[in-house]
Amino acid sequence: MDSGTVSKVDATLEINGNTKISCQLKRHLSPITVGLITRMLPLKGNAHQMSQSVVYFETKINSGVERKRTDFKKGDIAFLPAEGSICFYLDDVFAGKQMTIIGKMTDGVDKLKTVKPSDVLSLSRN
Repeated sequence: MDSGTVSKVDATLEINGNTKISCQLKRHLSPITVGLITRMLPLKGNAHQMSQSVVYFETKINSGVERKRTDFKKGDIAFLPAEGSICFYLDDVFAGKQMTIIGKMTDGVDKLKTVKPSDVLSLSRN
């Protein structure tokens, strides 16, 4: 399936409205959660960090854990239901918290390493 199918949704993560990172949300990973997030796009929030390996922003999305995982690879995008947060992984991580995998950053992962708490992240459909 290519990126124009219903299974994959091409999206862009922007840092402060200028730095862009290509992403793909993948419905087959977590159909309910990805469908909910896709319908809510565009989403925007202040950047936060968990250690040096995860950058995230909080949303008002309320969804449970779907196909839960605790280990993630560099470039993964996950949803943390406890806080309604969308998390972007900069390194391979064993998170310890159960999250729902929702997609992958397809390029520019390292651009997130410069994110500061005052930065604004926005995720929108291409």
